[in-house]
Amino acid sequence: MTNKNDLFLKLLKQVRFPDTFEDNDLLQKGKIENVDVYAKEHRWDIHVFFDTPLRYDTYVALRKAIEETFASFVNVNFFVSTADGLDQYLPDYWKYAVQNSDRLQPMAREFLADQKPKKVDGRWIIQIDNNIIDGMIEQSTLDGLAEEMRNYGFFNLKFITQLDQTSLQNSMQSLQELHQEHEKNMQEQYENTPDKPKPQPQAKQYPTKRTSYGKRKLDENAPITQIKEVEDGTRNVVIEGNIFNIESRELKSGAVIFTGEITDYSDSIAFKKFVSDKEQIEQMSAIKPGTWAKMQGSAADDQWEHDVVFTISSFETVEHIGRTEKYDGEKKRVELHLHTNMSQLDATNTPTDFIKTAKKFGQKAIAVTDHGDVQSFPEAYSTGKSTDMKILYGVEANMIDDHALLVLNPAPMTYEDREFVIFDVETTGLSSVYDTIIEIGAVKMKNGEVIERFDKFINPHHPLSEQTINLTSITDEMVSAADDEAIVIKQFQDFYGDRPLCGHNVQFDVGFVNAALRRNGFSEITQPVVDTLEVSRLLHPEQNRHTLDSLAKKYNVSLEHHHRANQDAEATGYLMYKLLDAFNEKYHEDNLNNLNNYAAHGEVYKRARPSHMTVLAKNQAGLKNLYKLVSIASTKDFYRIPRTPKSDLARLHEGLFYGSGCWQGDVFIAMMQKGYDEAREKARFYDFLEVQPPKNYSQLIEDGLIKDEEQLEEIISNIYKLGKELNKPVVATGDAHYVEPHDAIYRTILISAQRSNPNRNKPQPDLHFYSTQEMLDAFSFLGEDIAKEIVIENTNKIADEISEIQPIKEGLYPPHIEHADEEMKKLTYDKAYELYGNPLPKIVKDRIDLELNSIISNGYAVIYLISQRLVAKSNKDGYLVGSRGSVGSSLVATMSGITEVNPLAPHYRCPKCKYSQFFENGEYGSGFDLPDKDCPECGTPLVKDGQDIPFATFLGFHGDKVPDIDLNFSGDYQPVAHNFIRVMFGPDNSYRAGTIATVADKTAYGYAKHFDEERDLKLRNAELDRLASGVRGVKRTTGQHPAGIVVVPDDMDIYDFTPVSYPADDVNAAWLITHYDFHSIHDNILKFDILGHDDPTMIRHLQDLSGIDPLTIPPDDPGVMSLFSGTKALGVTPEQIGSKTGTLGVPEFGTRFVRGMLEETKPTTFSELLQISGLSHGTDVWLGNAEDLINNGTCDLKDVIGCRDNIMMDLIHWGVKPEIAFSTMESVRHGRGISDENMAILQKNKNIPDWYIDSCLKIKYMFPKAHATAYILMALRIAWFKVYYPEIYYTAYFSVRADLFDLVAMSHGKNTVKAAMKAIQDKGNDVSAKDKSLLTVLEIANECLERGIKIKMVDIDQSEATDFKILDKHTILAPFNAVPGLGDNAAKQIVAARAEKKFLSKEDLAKRGKVSQTIMNYFEDNGVLDGMPDENQLSLF
Repeated sequence: MTNKNDLFLKLLKQVRFPDTFEDNDLLQKGKIENVDVYAKEHRWDIHVFFDTPLRYDTYVALRKAIEETFASFVNVNFFVSTADGLDQYLPDYWKYAVQNSDRLQPMAREFLADQKPKKVDGRWIIQIDNNIIDGMIEQSTLDGLAEEMRNYGFFNLKFITQLDQTSLQNSMQSLQELHQEHEKNMQEQYENTPDKPKPQPQAKQYPTKRTSYGKRKLDENAPITQIKEVEDGTRNVVIEGNIFNIESRELKSGAVIFTGEITDYSDSIAFKKFVSDKEQIEQMSAIKPGTWAKMQGSAADDQWEHDVVFTISSFETVEHIGRTEKYDGEKKRVELHLHTNMSQLDATNTPTDFIKTAKKFGQKAIAVTDHGDVQSFPEAYSTGKSTDMKILYGVEANMIDDHALLVLNPAPMTYEDREFVIFDVETTGLSSVYDTIIEIGAVKMKNGEVIERFDKFINPHHPLSEQTINLTSITDEMVSAADDEAIVIKQFQDFYGDRPLCGHNVQFDVGFVNAALRRNGFSEITQPVVDTLEVSRLLHPEQNRHTLDSLAKKYNVSLEHHHRANQDAEATGYLMYKLLDAFNEKYHEDNLNNLNNYAAHGEVYKRARPSHMTVLAKNQAGLKNLYKLVSIASTKDFYRIPRTPKSDLARLHEGLFYGSGCWQGDVFIAMMQKGYDEAREKARFYDFLEVQPPKNYSQLIEDGLIKDEEQLEEIISNIYKLGKELNKPVVATGDAHYVEPHDAIYRTILISAQRSNPNRNKPQPDLHFYSTQEMLDAFSFLGEDIAKEIVIENTNKIADEISEIQPIKEGLYPPHIEHADEEMKKLTYDKAYELYGNPLPKIVKDRIDLELNSIISNGYAVIYLISQRLVAKSNKDGYLVGSRGSVGSSLVATMSGITEVNPLAPHYRCPKCKYSQFFENGEYGSGFDLPDKDCPECGTPLVKDGQDIPFATFLGFHGDKVPDIDLNFSGDYQPVAHNFIRVMFGPDNSYRAGTIATVADKTAYGYAKHFDEERDLKLRNAELDRLASGVRGVKRTTGQHPAGIVVVPDDMDIYDFTPVSYPADDVNAAWLITHYDFHSIHDNILKFDILGHDDPTMIRHLQDLSGIDPLTIPPDDPGVMSLFSGTKALGVTPEQIGSKTGTLGVPEFGTRFVRGMLEETKPTTFSELLQISGLSHGTDVWLGNAEDLINNGTCDLKDVIGCRDNIMMDLIHWGVKPEIAFSTMESVRHGRGISDENMAILQKNKNIPDWYIDSCLKIKYMFPKAHATAYILMALRIAWFKVYYPEIYYTAYFSVRADLFDLVAMSHGKNTVKAAMKAIQDKGNDVSAKDKSLLTVLEIANECLERGIKIKMVDIDQSEATDFKILDKHTILAPFNAVPGLGDNAAKQIVAARAEKKFLSKEDLAKRGKVSQTIMNYFEDNGVLDGMPDENQLSLF
């Protein structure tokens, strides 16, 4: 292995570092610890080691030399670590380290860089003479800075601030001085900067409503400067725009710094404003993103932000009017073709954005028609209701003609012993209407032999385009002397006569020949025409390409001059015979009249080219058919994109309108390429014809498919004429993909991020949402009357024919199970009588009656019964089930066996004589904390139970909330439970709950950054943030809920609720998913959360290894309870295991954060553990809340608010009415505080301590007590095995919960494990997620070893595939999959081969065990193969 010092000396030599520095001796002893290479980021992180920190000058020179040497090809980060971490040179490093800190806010960085810290009593003191700065620099920030100093070789530092009372002034005065100094510096900088050309001001336009902030008013005479003109040094200008990001930070003094970003869509810029006035702070704190504002101030390059920042001197919010409707007619247009952000990576605005804009423009209705999906319907429906807008529900479908034509004009004849004419044409373009043939090449063939050839040029009477010359190799010289079309087309007709024809992609060629024949008064082709493209697609569906050249290679046909008609025709002829022979061999068919009947055999949906069309639902029945079409396209006929067969569209036409779509619709394509007659045939299929603003078709002119705007207008006019002829309304649609014209860049970014998108580098058409006047202007070339007809009258006519449709149902539709109500009653009462006797205690009977009344009257009994059956099956199969969420709040759930959590008040009950005693006034937090006691009636030890959880936390105060029963099954058992649902209700009634993944923040920023770098735009950070915000939330893919199964009632089908699709379009997925994100239909269709969890799997392992029934383990075992405050029960000291508690590896209590809570609180009872669980899972419940209350002695752990249920029960015990207690709990647990009405009631109640209400107001989220109870019961059972059966516990832990191992360290003993742990801990903030996971496993391994249990390296003869194995009470053996790089399947292969026959040699192991050389080397290095011969030995006896 290379010496680390040698590597470092080699580095010094490579960067040509001189040996003249004072600490050269230290330098020469340096070592390279490691180099982290980040290939994608072109970055190296070089970590070097010295005995003590370098002098500052040496460090800077070395860092600079390294960075400059490698700058041309990689970015280098340079990190120093040292043995002693001495801080003698720290003052020299100070300014540099502070200026390069990632932890400090810009203002703090600026201030600290100018300070000189002094060392006093081992701490570094930073003198502060300003209250505001002191408030801004928090201790956690300084601790972070101390941590950063490790990168320079300093450690064990403590920085603190100290306010200098002698020079302390009023904080506001200090701030003003700072600001004045800042202004002065900017003034000097401005005056010393050469004059720049003044930006052209925009026309001054003051909106109607304005609100000023602060005493300093904006200069109303100042012109508004575009943000793109604002740069470093721009002084005292006014900008106006949309604030899309705003944050505030309060200083200890009470002053606030507001920072944010603003855009006027020419560019964006960061801004900041210091505010001290309380009223102004309150006003500005109310400003939200989306507010328009005017700002006056100056811009300067902020060296800490590394960007230009606009410092505000005057500020006001303004009303932004934006685009308005200019058309004053009463009736406005209706948009019938529109894409929302649910059009996958193609459109950017939400349905709400479009609906509100349509409303603003005075439009009465609006359609949503996303690409192949309807996932925007739920939001559109909700917004439509709230804005009183009529929503037209539709989809833009990718229609495919599933009647592929292998033969045009089929007629009875065989291909053998018959003359064929095979032909190919070269043209000036793709449109048989606007382009012409310039060459016809043909061959007459019989039985695969050429009889005669035909090859003629045609004079187009205009110069050929460069594109045509490049594609066909035909030049102007070749065609200029040729005959006219009329002569050549007649000669060609005479050549083919009545013979059958053939071509490759022949519909194109036939279209051009027929157009030429028509133009010259000749009859069109009527004989059969074989298309070799379609025949090949049918025979070879596995092939991606069916081009002439690829097929020529496949069938060994010569093709020398591809794209010349004569060569292409001859090659196609030879190919035709080979393909028809192959067809005949496969299908035993040679009659041209019958070939088309076989089209379905070749997965037509994959071969057909999709064309776009619009589908709108007319009524509720039509919506169901729409759902069916979307489902077909997303499942049966999905291939790369959702595809909708024309036959299914015809079958499901009832209740639907079909529109002809955009430029990719077959009517427009036919009119553009094949002419009026062909377009007429296509148009007959549709209910209305669409035309779109000329700008929408700009790409077609750009690509040369349409000559110019005049030709485009002719095509649009012809479609209007066609609509009149067929009596079909023609409508102007916008194909909108975003709302405002300036939003276009967001779509461009999305498209450019898709490497496979052919349009990624092309200019995109303008697809903004049109007002009525804008649309009328776009079609003014048709004349005013026609423009109004297609823009206003016809769109309204279609909207009026569409009913009000409800895509989301009201109410719950649970599945049906006969006699579910009676069965639930019986299950509940039978168990209750068994536990509490008959008659039941009043408290039990009242609770059961209350619950059953709610459950049965709301139709929820079936939900309980399904859950009960699932749990019963899992328990029967040997796997315990843990409940999640609030289901443990229901006594019916407890009595029926769904959960083991008992929500009654803490109580005793006698298992023999049924005596019971309840504690209903909050005396105990949990029944498990009751003292042990014998039955006063019969002397039997009493059972202790009851967690005091109100039913309201599960089904709401009125008992009518849909029950959400989440169950934690073993991860091993989860697939069985899922399939049990499928068996119970059938595959047509059970589906996985669908999810929609959208572009997240980081991905959005990555897209924007990629766009910036690809075009070398060098955008500001604020503009990158703005662009990222524009693409955030766009649909990226779909997925499935990890546990959710939805069940449809048997008298309905899934299409009554939602379409279905595959998760992430994976056609091989085992389950179909709901097409809607499940949250959209949560209240309509039943979902069961059948989760996979490690705890039940762990319990099953412990039970299998020990034979002990986990249900017999007491929840109040003293040894187990002692783990939460010490390590004595484990027989180790805290120092040995690095933890003051014994809860490493105990679910819920093993993390560093929770162990810290245990150390502070030292819980001793079950109810206190419940508190810890609630506090650790909640948000703002422990930190800055309960922790402070406990530490300052205000109250004890048992009294603080831990779980959400505590609030309701505490308030009830203090005399608050249950309904008020419930609503308070609900608002607090959602982070909404306490309503004014409830606050007034609570403040009057003298029983409620003052701290209690303050604590409630801080809470953002709370955990349910039932959930905590279920988790803790599982945790205590696992902890019991840890205390009393350690070898079993560690074996199960490593088998179930761990997936990363350092087996070498673990098998070498505790010292090696401790060294491995230290190596990870020393990485500090650089530690990876993988290392963090490994550290947890190493901590458990260390504890295992400290308790005297060895971990043995794998053994070829004894190790199992995936589970650790107990060899004796003091030794456990690692499985094969614990070896790095050896996966589960490979491990199972070794064990399977060993079961057949013991491995005789290394060769035998490698061969039969299929063990790679890398793994064999690992075995060799770690002594696994000791004593095993290299090769098999033949023994004779």
